[in-house]
Amino acid sequence: MLDNVRIVLVNTSHTGNIGSAARAMKTMGIKDLVLVDPVQPPDSHTSALAAGATDILGNLKIVDTLQEAIADCGLSIAASARSRTLSWPMVGPRECGKKVVEEGEKHKVALVFGRENSGLTNEELQQCQFHVHIPANPEYSSLNLAMAVQTLSYEVRMNFLEKEGEQYEPFEADYPNSGQLEGFYQHLEETLVHTGFIIKQHPGQVMSKLRRIFNRARPESHELNILRGVLTSITKLIKN
Repeated sequence: MLDNVRIVLVNTSHTGNIGSAARAMKTMGIKDLVLVDPVQPPDSHTSALAAGATDILGNLKIVDTLQEAIADCGLSIAASARSRTLSWPMVGPRECGKKVVEEGEKHKVALVFGRENSGLTNEELQQCQFHVHIPANPEYSSLNLAMAVQTLSYEVRMNFLEKEGEQYEPFEADYPNSGQLEGFYQHLEETLVHTGFIIKQHPGQVMSKLRRIFNRARPESHELNILRGVLTSITKLIKN
């Protein structure tokens, strides 16, 4: 199951943090590391701080966008501070670990971490089904990147070890991956532009709020197919 867990680091600015994150991953048995548009590619400083986790560095992938990094993932959870401006389904580290283990039995799952100084953008956060907040000391909540990766990787491993000792039903739901969801959102926006519900020049926050609704509902693959069929029927009617 742990082979289905992916750590995604977005726009990392310090190469040493990549190595420290790889070390944190390996101690918890997680191997899949993807970098999204790093400021600098891994270097000798990265290898030095990986401290024996150079096999993870040797197999990492570098992509241009978060969408590419999570396109084949059925569940993506973004590490985030609590936000008053972007209300999104929020889980704690323990619940995050449980969700990763449950769904990692069936498909790829991504834990997404943002920039060291500014985290993830709203657009990036909206590409993930859940946000996870680490409830650190509010008087000193400065967790560096590797610490955050270590904390969430630990919760995943603890849930994994607990499940290993139990007889439990495997996760049965078939959820669409991130790429399929993005296709649906594009289809939805195009249809709403055709109907006049969204004005292309002034789209407002409609799509952000619709994304939030569907991320909260988490439609299964066959349900998403039904929704796309509905959109197609609307488009045909408009054209006729």
